Amino acid sequence: MTLSLSKTFLHFRHVLLLLSVAMPMLSTCSTQHSKCELKAIFNFGDSNSDTGGFWAAFPAQSGPFGITYFKKPTGRATDGRLILDFLAQALGLPFITPYLQSIGSDYRHGVNFATLASTVLLPNTSLFVTGISPFSLAIQLNQMKEFKAKVVEYHSADIKGSTKLPTPDIFGKSLYTFYIGQNDFTSNLKAIGIGGVEQYLPQVVSQIAGTIKELYGLGGRTFFVLNLAPVGCYPALLVQVPHETSDLDEFGCLISYNKAVVDYNNMLKEALSQTRRDLPNASLIYVDTHAVLLQLFQNPSSHGLRYGTRACCGYGGGNYNFDPEVYCGNTKVINGTEVTASACKDPSNYVSWDGIHATEAANKLTTLAILNGSYFDPPFPLHKLCFLHPIG
Repeated sequence: MTLSLSKTFLHFRHVLLLLSVAMPMLSTCSTQHSKCELKAIFNFGDSNSDTGGFWAAFPAQSGPFGITYFKKPTGRATDGRLILDFLAQALGLPFITPYLQSIGSDYRHGVNFATLASTVLLPNTSLFVTGISPFSLAIQLNQMKEFKAKVVEYHSADIKGSTKLPTPDIFGKSLYTFYIGQNDFTSNLKAIGIGGVEQYLPQVVSQIAGTIKELYGLGGRTFFVLNLAPVGCYPALLVQVPHETSDLDEFGCLISYNKAVVDYNNMLKEALSQTRRDLPNASLIYVDTHAVLLQLFQNPSSHGLRYGTRACCGYGGGNYNFDPEVYCGNTKVINGTEVTASACKDPSNYVSWDGIHATEAANKLTTLAILNGSYFDPPFPLHKLCFLHPIG
Protein backbone atom coordinates (compact mmCIF):
# COMPACT_ATOMS: atom_id res chain seq x y z
CA MET A 1 0.00 0.00 0.00
CA THR A 2 1.44 3.39 -1.04
CA LEU A 3 2.18 5.83 1.76
CA SER A 4 0.83 9.36 1.57
CA LEU A 5 3.40 11.78 0.24
CA SER A 6 3.54 13.68 3.54
CA LYS A 7 4.26 10.48 5.47
CA THR A 8 6.79 9.43 2.83
CA PHE A 9 8.60 12.78 3.09
CA LEU A 10 8.70 12.69 6.89
CA HIS A 11 9.79 9.05 6.95
CA PHE A 12 12.65 9.69 4.53
CA ARG A 13 13.85 12.71 6.51
CA HIS A 14 13.77 10.55 9.63
CA VAL A 15 15.85 7.85 7.95
CA LEU A 16 18.44 10.40 6.83
CA LEU A 17 18.56 11.91 10.33
CA LEU A 18 19.21 8.50 11.87
CA LEU A 19 21.93 7.85 9.30
CA SER A 20 23.60 11.19 9.93
CA VAL A 21 23.75 10.44 13.66
CA ALA A 22 24.73 6.80 13.44
CA MET A 23 27.27 6.83 10.61
CA PRO A 24 30.01 8.82 12.39
CA MET A 25 29.95 6.21 15.16
CA LEU A 26 31.07 3.51 12.76
CA SER A 27 34.75 2.84 12.21
CA THR A 28 34.00 2.34 8.52
CA CYS A 29 32.35 5.73 8.20
CA SER A 30 34.19 6.91 5.08
CA THR A 31 33.68 3.57 3.35
CA GLN A 32 29.97 3.51 4.16
CA HIS A 33 29.39 7.04 2.96
CA SER A 34 30.93 6.28 -0.43
CA LYS A 35 29.46 2.79 -0.80
CA CYS A 36 27.22 2.33 -3.81
CA GLU A 37 26.93 -0.66 -6.09
CA LEU A 38 25.56 1.64 -8.79
CA LYS A 39 28.54 3.51 -10.21
CA ALA A 40 26.82 5.49 -12.95
CA ILE A 41 23.47 6.53 -14.44
CA PHE A 42 22.57 6.21 -18.10
CA ASN A 43 19.38 8.15 -18.76
CA PHE A 44 16.95 8.11 -21.68
CA GLY A 45 14.24 10.72 -21.82
CA ASP A 46 12.71 14.01 -22.88
CA SER A 47 12.65 17.49 -21.31
CA ASN A 48 11.64 16.06 -17.93
CA SER A 49 15.18 14.68 -17.58
CA ASP A 50 17.20 16.66 -20.16
CA THR A 51 20.17 18.25 -18.38
CA GLY A 52 21.22 20.28 -21.42
CA GLY A 53 21.33 17.97 -24.42
CA PHE A 54 18.82 19.76 -26.62
CA TRP A 55 20.26 23.20 -25.98
CA ALA A 56 23.76 21.86 -26.57
CA ALA A 57 22.61 20.83 -30.06
CA PHE A 58 20.52 23.97 -30.64
CA PRO A 59 21.92 26.75 -28.38
CA ALA A 60 19.25 29.32 -27.55
CA GLN A 61 17.95 28.87 -24.00
CA SER A 62 17.67 32.03 -21.92
CA GLY A 63 16.42 33.04 -18.49
CA PRO A 64 14.54 32.72 -16.25
CA PHE A 65 15.28 28.99 -16.57
CA GLY A 66 17.69 27.79 -13.88
CA ILE A 67 17.13 30.72 -11.53
CA THR A 68 16.49 28.71 -8.36
CA TYR A 69 19.60 26.52 -8.14
CA PHE A 70 22.04 27.26 -10.94
CA LYS A 71 21.25 31.01 -11.10
CA LYS A 72 21.48 30.77 -14.91
CA PRO A 73 20.08 28.63 -17.74
CA THR A 74 21.70 25.18 -17.91
CA GLY A 75 19.52 23.53 -20.53
CA ARG A 76 17.00 22.23 -18.01
CA ALA A 77 13.31 22.94 -18.62
CA THR A 78 12.68 24.15 -15.08
CA ASP A 79 13.84 26.69 -12.52
CA GLY A 80 16.41 24.37 -10.94
CA ARG A 81 17.11 20.67 -10.57
CA LEU A 82 15.32 17.72 -12.12
CA ILE A 83 14.43 14.35 -10.64
CA LEU A 84 17.50 12.95 -12.41
CA ASP A 85 19.71 15.56 -10.71
CA PHE A 86 18.33 14.74 -7.26
CA LEU A 87 18.64 11.01 -7.88
CA ALA A 88 22.30 11.42 -8.86
CA GLN A 89 22.97 13.48 -5.74
CA ALA A 90 21.31 10.87 -3.54
CA LEU A 91 23.57 8.18 -5.01
CA GLY A 92 26.65 10.32 -4.43
CA LEU A 93 27.16 11.00 -8.15
CA PRO A 94 27.73 14.32 -9.93
CA PHE A 95 25.09 15.70 -12.28
CA ILE A 96 24.92 13.49 -15.36
CA THR A 97 26.52 15.05 -18.45
CA PRO A 98 24.48 15.32 -21.66
CA TYR A 99 25.75 13.13 -24.48
CA LEU A 100 25.54 16.05 -26.91
CA GLN A 101 27.59 18.44 -24.77
CA SER A 102 30.96 18.84 -26.47
CA ILE A 103 32.73 21.10 -23.96
CA GLY A 104 33.59 20.15 -20.38
CA SER A 105 31.99 16.71 -20.53
CA ASP A 106 32.80 14.04 -17.96
CA TYR A 107 31.25 10.64 -18.63
CA ARG A 108 32.92 8.64 -15.86
CA HIS A 109 29.64 8.49 -13.91
CA GLY A 110 27.25 8.02 -16.80
CA VAL A 111 25.64 9.75 -19.74
CA ASN A 112 22.35 11.56 -20.26
CA PHE A 113 20.87 10.90 -23.71
CA ALA A 114 17.62 12.78 -23.00
CA THR A 115 16.67 15.79 -25.06
CA LEU A 116 13.77 18.20 -24.88
CA ALA A 117 10.74 17.22 -27.05
CA SER A 118 11.97 13.64 -27.59
CA THR A 119 9.49 10.86 -28.29
CA VAL A 120 9.59 7.10 -27.84
CA LEU A 121 8.38 6.42 -31.38
CA LEU A 122 10.26 7.70 -34.41
CA PRO A 123 8.86 11.13 -35.28
CA ASN A 124 7.21 11.43 -38.70
CA THR A 125 7.02 14.53 -40.86
CA SER A 126 3.87 15.90 -39.25
CA LEU A 127 5.38 15.53 -35.80
CA PHE A 128 8.42 17.57 -36.79
CA VAL A 129 6.08 20.42 -37.67
CA THR A 130 4.84 20.45 -34.07
CA GLY A 131 8.37 20.84 -32.72
CA ILE A 132 9.29 17.26 -31.88
CA SER A 133 12.98 16.51 -31.39
CA PRO A 134 14.82 14.26 -33.86
CA PHE A 135 16.42 12.46 -30.90
CA SER A 136 13.82 9.73 -30.38
CA LEU A 137 14.38 6.78 -28.07
CA ALA A 138 15.76 4.70 -30.94
CA ILE A 139 18.35 7.40 -31.66
CA GLN A 140 19.24 7.63 -27.98
CA LEU A 141 19.73 3.85 -27.90
CA ASN A 142 22.03 4.06 -30.91
CA GLN A 143 24.00 6.79 -29.16
CA MET A 144 24.37 4.48 -26.17
CA LYS A 145 25.63 1.65 -28.38
CA GLU A 146 28.14 3.99 -30.01
CA PHE A 147 29.25 5.29 -26.62
CA LYS A 148 29.94 1.81 -25.28
CA ALA A 149 31.80 0.85 -28.46
CA LYS A 150 34.03 3.92 -28.14
CA VAL A 151 34.72 3.19 -24.45
CA VAL A 152 35.74 -0.39 -25.25
CA GLU A 153 37.83 0.77 -28.20
CA TYR A 154 39.60 3.42 -26.13
CA HIS A 155 40.57 1.04 -23.36
CA SER A 156 41.54 -1.70 -25.81
CA ALA A 157 44.04 0.72 -27.31
CA ASP A 158 45.64 1.01 -23.87
CA ILE A 159 46.04 4.77 -24.18
CA LYS A 160 48.02 6.27 -21.32
CA GLY A 161 46.93 9.33 -19.37
CA SER A 162 43.78 10.62 -17.76
CA THR A 163 40.40 10.25 -19.40
CA LYS A 164 36.84 11.41 -18.83
CA LEU A 165 35.51 8.04 -20.00
CA PRO A 166 34.44 5.20 -17.68
CA THR A 167 36.02 1.76 -17.64
CA PRO A 168 34.26 -0.95 -19.71
CA ASP A 169 32.97 -2.74 -16.61
CA ILE A 170 30.78 0.27 -15.71
CA PHE A 171 27.89 -0.87 -17.91
CA GLY A 172 26.99 -3.75 -15.61
CA LYS A 173 27.23 -1.56 -12.50
CA SER A 174 24.95 1.26 -13.58
CA LEU A 175 21.39 2.43 -13.16
CA TYR A 176 19.52 2.84 -16.44
CA THR A 177 16.66 5.33 -16.14
CA PHE A 178 13.77 6.12 -18.49
CA TYR A 179 11.61 9.22 -18.23
CA ILE A 180 10.02 9.50 -21.67
CA GLY A 181 6.66 9.17 -23.39
CA GLN A 182 5.00 12.47 -22.53
CA ASN A 183 5.48 13.91 -26.02
CA ASP A 184 4.09 10.78 -27.67
CA PHE A 185 0.98 11.39 -25.57
CA THR A 186 0.59 15.17 -25.91
CA SER A 187 2.06 16.22 -29.29
CA ASN A 188 -0.83 14.95 -31.43
CA LEU A 189 -3.74 15.71 -29.11
CA LYS A 190 -4.96 18.66 -31.17
CA ALA A 191 -4.65 16.81 -34.47
CA ILE A 192 -6.20 13.43 -33.66
CA GLY A 193 -7.65 13.78 -30.16
CA ILE A 194 -7.23 11.51 -27.18
CA GLY A 195 -8.91 8.61 -28.99
CA GLY A 196 -6.40 8.76 -31.84
CA VAL A 197 -3.45 8.97 -29.45
CA GLU A 198 -4.61 5.91 -27.53
CA GLN A 199 -4.41 3.86 -30.72
CA TYR A 200 -0.60 3.96 -30.87
CA LEU A 201 0.23 3.91 -27.15
CA PRO A 202 0.73 0.10 -27.23
CA GLN A 203 3.57 0.76 -29.69
CA VAL A 204 5.10 3.22 -27.22
CA VAL A 205 5.27 0.72 -24.34
CA SER A 206 6.49 -2.00 -26.71
CA GLN A 207 9.35 0.25 -27.85
CA ILE A 208 10.37 0.97 -24.26
CA ALA A 209 10.35 -2.74 -23.41
CA GLY A 210 12.37 -3.54 -26.52
CA THR A 211 14.94 -0.87 -25.67
CA ILE A 212 15.39 -2.33 -22.19
CA LYS A 213 16.06 -5.75 -23.71
CA GLU A 214 18.72 -4.27 -25.98
CA LEU A 215 20.35 -2.48 -23.06
CA TYR A 216 20.31 -5.76 -21.16
CA GLY A 217 22.27 -7.22 -24.06
CA LEU A 218 24.80 -4.41 -23.61
CA GLY A 219 25.28 -5.38 -19.97
CA GLY A 220 22.59 -3.35 -18.20
CA ARG A 221 21.01 -5.03 -15.18
CA THR A 222 19.24 -2.31 -13.15
CA PHE A 223 16.45 -0.27 -14.74
CA PHE A 224 14.10 2.43 -13.41
CA VAL A 225 11.17 3.32 -15.68
CA LEU A 226 9.27 6.42 -14.55
CA ASN A 227 5.65 6.46 -15.66
CA LEU A 228 3.66 9.27 -17.25
CA ALA A 229 2.66 12.28 -15.14
CA PRO A 230 -1.00 13.41 -14.81
CA VAL A 231 -0.89 15.71 -17.84
CA GLY A 232 -4.57 16.49 -17.37
CA CYS A 233 -3.45 18.77 -14.54
CA TYR A 234 -0.92 20.69 -16.65
CA PRO A 235 -1.81 24.37 -17.11
CA ALA A 236 -0.79 24.11 -20.79
CA LEU A 237 -3.35 21.41 -21.52
CA LEU A 238 -6.03 23.09 -19.46
CA VAL A 239 -5.61 26.19 -21.64
CA GLN A 240 -5.01 24.59 -25.03
CA VAL A 241 -7.26 21.52 -25.10
CA PRO A 242 -10.96 22.20 -25.73
CA HIS A 243 -13.07 20.74 -22.94
CA GLU A 244 -16.34 21.06 -21.12
CA THR A 245 -16.61 22.07 -17.47
CA SER A 246 -18.01 18.60 -16.83
CA ASP A 247 -14.62 17.14 -17.82
CA LEU A 248 -12.91 18.86 -14.87
CA ASP A 249 -12.64 17.05 -11.56
CA GLU A 250 -12.89 18.70 -8.14
CA PHE A 251 -9.23 19.66 -8.33
CA GLY A 252 -9.54 21.35 -11.72
CA CYS A 253 -7.83 18.59 -13.73
CA LEU A 254 -9.06 17.06 -16.99
CA ILE A 255 -10.79 13.78 -16.16
CA SER A 256 -10.62 12.18 -19.62
CA TYR A 257 -6.95 12.93 -20.15
CA ASN A 258 -5.88 11.75 -16.73
CA LYS A 259 -7.90 8.57 -17.25
CA ALA A 260 -6.03 7.98 -20.52
CA VAL A 261 -2.75 8.50 -18.66
CA VAL A 262 -3.75 5.89 -16.07
CA ASP A 263 -4.62 3.46 -18.89
CA TYR A 264 -1.21 4.07 -20.45
CA ASN A 265 0.60 3.63 -17.14
CA ASN A 266 -1.20 0.34 -16.50
CA MET A 267 -0.20 -0.80 -19.98
CA LEU A 268 3.41 0.18 -19.30
CA LYS A 269 3.40 -1.60 -15.95
CA GLU A 270 2.12 -4.80 -17.55
CA ALA A 271 4.67 -4.60 -20.37
CA LEU A 272 7.48 -4.24 -17.84
CA SER A 273 6.11 -7.20 -15.89
CA GLN A 274 6.33 -9.34 -19.01
CA THR A 275 9.80 -8.02 -19.84
CA ARG A 276 10.90 -8.84 -16.30
CA ARG A 277 10.02 -12.47 -16.89
CA ASP A 278 12.13 -12.44 -20.05
CA LEU A 279 15.14 -10.95 -18.20
CA PRO A 280 15.43 -12.97 -14.99
CA ASN A 281 18.82 -11.49 -14.03
CA ALA A 282 17.61 -7.90 -14.27
CA SER A 283 16.09 -5.56 -11.71
CA LEU A 284 13.39 -3.84 -13.75
CA ILE A 285 11.50 -1.33 -11.62
CA TYR A 286 8.33 0.57 -12.48
CA VAL A 287 8.50 3.94 -10.68
CA ASP A 288 5.11 5.50 -9.96
CA THR A 289 5.95 9.20 -10.15
CA HIS A 290 2.38 9.74 -11.38
CA ALA A 291 0.98 8.99 -7.92
CA VAL A 292 3.31 11.53 -6.30
CA LEU A 293 2.70 14.32 -8.80
CA LEU A 294 -1.04 13.77 -8.73
CA GLN A 295 -1.02 14.39 -4.98
CA LEU A 296 0.98 17.57 -5.50
CA PHE A 297 -1.41 18.89 -8.16
CA GLN A 298 -4.50 17.96 -6.19
CA ASN A 299 -3.39 19.07 -2.73
CA PRO A 300 -0.37 21.36 -3.02
CA SER A 301 -0.94 22.97 0.38
CA SER A 302 -0.69 19.58 2.10
CA HIS A 303 2.91 19.33 0.91
CA GLY A 304 4.20 22.82 1.57
CA LEU A 305 3.20 24.32 -1.80
CA ARG A 306 0.48 26.81 -2.75
CA TYR A 307 -0.36 26.44 -6.44
CA GLY A 308 -1.17 23.27 -8.35
CA THR A 309 -2.61 23.98 -11.80
CA ARG A 310 -1.15 27.48 -12.12
CA ALA A 311 2.21 28.07 -13.83
CA CYS A 312 4.95 30.05 -12.11
CA CYS A 313 6.53 31.30 -15.33
CA GLY A 314 4.00 32.51 -17.88
CA TYR A 315 1.78 35.27 -19.12
CA GLY A 316 -1.89 36.01 -18.78
CA GLY A 317 -2.51 35.57 -15.09
CA GLY A 318 -5.89 34.00 -14.42
CA ASN A 319 -6.25 30.50 -13.06
CA TYR A 320 -3.44 29.05 -15.16
CA ASN A 321 -1.02 31.92 -16.00
CA PHE A 322 -0.29 30.28 -19.35
CA ASP A 323 -0.52 31.62 -22.87
CA PRO A 324 0.82 29.43 -25.70
CA GLU A 325 1.62 32.55 -27.71
CA VAL A 326 4.03 33.86 -25.06
CA TYR A 327 5.97 30.98 -23.56
CA CYS A 328 8.07 31.30 -20.39
CA GLY A 329 10.91 33.80 -20.85
CA ASN A 330 9.65 35.10 -24.20
CA THR A 331 8.56 38.60 -25.14
CA LYS A 332 5.92 39.35 -27.77
CA VAL A 333 3.78 42.25 -28.98
CA ILE A 334 0.08 41.53 -28.39
CA ASN A 335 -2.51 44.10 -29.46
CA GLY A 336 0.21 46.70 -29.77
CA THR A 337 1.64 46.07 -26.31
CA GLU A 338 4.94 44.33 -25.61
CA VAL A 339 4.44 41.62 -22.99
CA THR A 340 6.83 39.16 -21.35
CA ALA A 341 6.15 35.78 -19.80
CA SER A 342 8.18 36.22 -16.64
CA ALA A 343 8.77 34.01 -13.63
CA CYS A 344 6.96 34.36 -10.33
CA LYS A 345 8.92 35.48 -7.29
CA ASP A 346 8.34 32.26 -5.36
CA PRO A 347 8.70 29.17 -7.61
CA SER A 348 9.13 27.04 -4.47
CA ASN A 349 5.38 27.46 -3.93
CA TYR A 350 4.42 26.02 -7.33
CA VAL A 351 4.05 22.51 -8.76
CA SER A 352 4.21 23.74 -12.36
CA TRP A 353 7.11 25.82 -13.59
CA ASP A 354 6.04 26.83 -17.10
CA GLY A 355 2.72 25.08 -17.61
CA ILE A 356 4.41 21.91 -18.90
CA HIS A 357 7.29 21.05 -16.58
CA ALA A 358 7.58 20.73 -12.81
CA THR A 359 9.42 23.16 -10.55
CA GLU A 360 12.52 22.16 -8.62
CA ALA A 361 10.35 22.05 -5.49
CA ALA A 362 7.99 19.49 -7.04
CA ASN A 363 10.91 17.49 -8.45
CA LYS A 364 12.52 17.35 -5.02
CA LEU A 365 9.36 16.12 -3.30
CA THR A 366 8.90 13.51 -6.02
CA THR A 367 12.48 12.28 -5.63
CA LEU A 368 12.15 12.02 -1.86
CA ALA A 369 9.09 9.84 -2.36
CA ILE A 370 10.95 7.67 -4.89
CA LEU A 371 13.95 7.20 -2.59
CA ASN A 372 11.68 6.07 0.20
CA GLY A 373 10.87 3.04 -1.95
CA SER A 374 7.09 3.19 -1.55
CA TYR A 375 6.59 3.91 -5.24
CA PHE A 376 8.68 1.03 -6.62
CA ASP A 377 7.07 -1.98 -8.25
CA PRO A 378 8.33 -4.52 -7.45
CA PRO A 379 9.99 -3.39 -4.19
CA PHE A 380 13.65 -2.51 -4.69
CA PRO A 381 16.16 -2.14 -1.81
CA LEU A 382 17.99 0.89 -3.19
CA HIS A 383 19.08 1.91 0.31
CA LYS A 384 20.84 -1.46 0.69
CA LEU A 385 22.75 -1.05 -2.56
CA CYS A 386 23.80 2.54 -1.91
CA PHE A 387 24.26 4.89 1.00
CA LEU A 388 21.64 7.52 0.23
CA HIS A 389 23.02 11.01 0.59
CA PRO A 390 20.73 13.83 1.73
CA ILE A 391 19.52 16.04 -1.10
CA GLY A 392 19.63 19.73 -0.29
